[in-house]
Amino acid sequence: MRATEKYSSPTSADLESADRALKHRPRFSIRLRIALGFMLTFLLICIITIAAIIFIAKLGAKQHFLEKAGNYAFEIQQTRRFEKNYFLYGTDLYDALTHVNSARNVLDSAQKEFTSILGAHAFSDMSGTLERYRGLLESLDNLAKQGASRTDDRRRVLESEIRRCGAELVADASNAIDQERLRIHTWLHTSKVIAMAALVFILIFETYIVTFIARQIYRPFYRFENYMRRIAAGDFSPITPAKKYQDEFTDLALAINRMLKEILERGNQLVESRKMAAIGTLTAGIAHEINNPLNNISLTTEALINDFNEWTAEEKMDMLKDIYTQVERAGATVANLLDFTHRDEISFDLLSIKDVLESTVDLVKNELLLNNITFKMVSVDGLPRVRGHHNNLQQVFLNLFLNAIQAMPNGGELEVRGSRENHSIRIDVKDTGVGIPGENLEKIFDPFFTTKEVGKGTGLGLSVSFGIIEKHHGSIRVESEEGKGSTFTVFLPVGEETAKP
Repeated sequence: MRATEKYSSPTSADLESADRALKHRPRFSIRLRIALGFMLTFLLICIITIAAIIFIAKLGAKQHFLEKAGNYAFEIQQTRRFEKNYFLYGTDLYDALTHVNSARNVLDSAQKEFTSILGAHAFSDMSGTLERYRGLLESLDNLAKQGASRTDDRRRVLESEIRRCGAELVADASNAIDQERLRIHTWLHTSKVIAMAALVFILIFETYIVTFIARQIYRPFYRFENYMRRIAAGDFSPITPAKKYQDEFTDLALAINRMLKEILERGNQLVESRKMAAIGTLTAGIAHEINNPLNNISLTTEALINDFNEWTAEEKMDMLKDIYTQVERAGATVANLLDFTHRDEISFDLLSIKDVLESTVDLVKNELLLNNITFKMVSVDGLPRVRGHHNNLQQVFLNLFLNAIQAMPNGGELEVRGSRENHSIRIDVKDTGVGIPGENLEKIFDPFFTTKEVGKGTGLGLSVSFGIIEKHHGSIRVESEEGKGSTFTVFLPVGEETAKP
């Protein structure tokens, strides 16, 4: 049991409007987005590389400072060693002064680095202590050259001051080295944290870039897959912009819209040709229905003329009544046709569905007889009235009856059964024909779809019927089993004045 949803066909103006909307947007191609993604990745790599180079350079500078500070500490320690030898053994202070001068040179060559590590004030104090220490050594050396004894009070004061200054110099050198090592340790720890954070950031960034690029490609694919399904289902509405910019998929959308426009134009041409074929089929059927009473009239008239004097008055009256009956039959056929094709403004009235069905049967009763089809109409008496248009509903049931007749070329049974379901009436049109293959049920209400031979069906009847029933706020569905027949079921809402059960 299936009912296919119908869609209205777009006009050329709709397609042109959709094309303008697609074109009148800034272009931001997928190629450019991919290129930007790679450029951002490259920029991130460059930033990380530059940061690593700067870090290595600064680490090298700190390593160089440690070497300088180590040299300075070494010179101070050598000076203190020779100072100690002088105090213990009375050796010359020349070597001690030489190492002090070397320490001075190291300090001057690394003044900027020492200042950045210790601070300007601390460096000034350390430099002053070194100068005072050298001055004390020179003063002590001069006293020794003047012959001052080791018990001389001046010499003892100088020696005490030298020891204190020397201790300060060693402490300053050790402090500079310790501070720089602490900074290097902090830098290394920070670099590890930064490296881990950078790794996480790169992972997140690359995941976003890959997801972004994939989304830019796959989302349109899914969208166009839905477009294709929609078109396959009979919805030819144009593709409209889904984003704020153009890309390669815009070109594809424009191509599909051009294809839809071409399909609609060719479809309109096909509709016109099918209309002509339908008119021919309808004309042939009407001609057949009119030709039968005309033949009867012709035969009766010929018999009356040829043997006029031989017929009794009563027989002549019977023959004239038969002629009149045949004229009424032909007139009824023409009247039904005119009533069916009348195109005034559509307005809905309260209708008896039984009257609609009976007037429709009158149009096909000759076809039923010619095709040896038994017709039954069951349970249509007493059904509530519906609000609708008589001619349109007649067209629906005429299409269903004709399809049923054509599905029973070797005769069969056509049954129309009425019933009420909630606030609707239900009309089942059941035949014992060839049935509809399962793969065709979903397409049975599509325009131009037909299983009949070329020239015997337009493929428009059921599509038009579907649209008419929708306008009446009803529904139509079909059940079929191949080889056993089909049942078309029409639901129509009960009219307002008869809606109460």
